[in-house]
Amino acid sequence: MDHYQQINTAIKAQIILPLFYHDDEAICVAIAEALYAGGIRAIEFTNRGKNALPNFKTLVAKRAAYSGLLLGVGTITNAEQAGAFIDAGADFLVSPVFDATVADTAYLHKIPWLPGCMTPTEIHVAATAGCNLIKLFPGSVLGPSFVEAIKPLFSTLDFIVTGGVEANKQGVESWVKAGVVGVGLGSKFITTDIIVNKKFDELTRQTASLLQSLK
Repeated sequence: MDHYQQINTAIKAQIILPLFYHDDEAICVAIAEALYAGGIRAIEFTNRGKNALPNFKTLVAKRAAYSGLLLGVGTITNAEQAGAFIDAGADFLVSPVFDATVADTAYLHKIPWLPGCMTPTEIHVAATAGCNLIKLFPGSVLGPSFVEAIKPLFSTLDFIVTGGVEANKQGVESWVKAGVVGVGLGSKFITTDIIVNKKFDELTRQTASLLQSLK
């Protein structure tokens, strides 16, 4: 199985793609470990703070202890960022936009890239660039009905959606029924309460419970 198939398979298997960032290295590690213990095998670590690159390198250094764990990096908006995180060991990249320089960098390194799209034109551009797994963003604006409308136009593509997805069985399934293969879950899933009060065991339990309910 090549890297592209591996990412697609992992996301389709777990349906949810947890995404997070924190300035504190120890908290990043604790969140990743909690998610893995709950059954997650693909994580998106977002490039949203000053410590994003060093903290991601720490996660990569610990990845060998977690069999089958794929570490992606989100909020990639230019080639410089893409190259830095690829060099750090990213398994895949995710962006909120389509950027041609990121597309070229990912292609040259044979790294799967999920561009963010909001319109049929953007989706067409991404597909023409060779992307077959596309992020629809922001989900809170688009809604499941958007997916139902565009799926017949792009029947060979797979979609995930991020932004405003409710972190429960009903919220996730409303998108899956509309036609996506996965949903990105951020602060509504890995909440401030979990982080501030270090309720990582609770995160593991809720992750396992949600994954089980979606099977």
